[in-house]
Amino acid sequence: MKGIIGKKVGMTSIFEPNGKQTSCTIIEAGPCVVTQVKSSEKDGYHAVQIAFGERKEKNTPKSLLTHFSKAGTAPKKVVKEFRDYSLEKNSGDVITCDIFAEGEEVDVVGTSKGKGFQGVVKRHGFGGVGESTHGQHDRQRAPGSVGGSSYPARVFKGMRMAGRMGGGKVKVRGLRILKIFPDKNYILVSGSVPGHNGSIVLIQN
Repeated sequence: MKGIIGKKVGMTSIFEPNGKQTSCTIIEAGPCVVTQVKSSEKDGYHAVQIAFGERKEKNTPKSLLTHFSKAGTAPKKVVKEFRDYSLEKNSGDVITCDIFAEGEEVDVVGTSKGKGFQGVVKRHGFGGVGESTHGQHDRQRAPGSVGGSSYPARVFKGMRMAGRMGGGKVKVRGLRILKIFPDKNYILVSGSVPGHNGSIVLIQN
């Protein structure tokens, strides 16, 4: 597996060579610095730890300052670990968007937008009661019955009900890389990516 940390910039659309207009997301991928390489002999598993984004030294814990200084880099905002990294990297190496190629398929991991507390119509796609029978004038978006009475006398686990929506980890698989701009560290991937503009995302395959 190979991967990089990036920041969602926004959405646009481009014309492919066949003339088709495709919606895509712009991601600023890297440059990232390798802060630690873990091995099976020493740590019990193989992984590469990389960091992304600038961070002020005064806002960085001392333990992290020491960690970054060992890698010979300035403090970074985000640190992530990629297991079984397929590229041979050493501490202090810089990873850029050129590890990927145009036309390659990648998975993008991000945190979805928080929607707050939502009802069943928005959260689960319920149709609601609607303007139907028995004078349901104020029950258009009600969830309906949620359980039995004397039996089972409880609400089953996993019942689709109102609650907090969004703000969770989401992975979108099989997004195609349409264009790479190495001078700006931009990667254009087909379709949408979870999170708001400026949010941190992981690109991997």
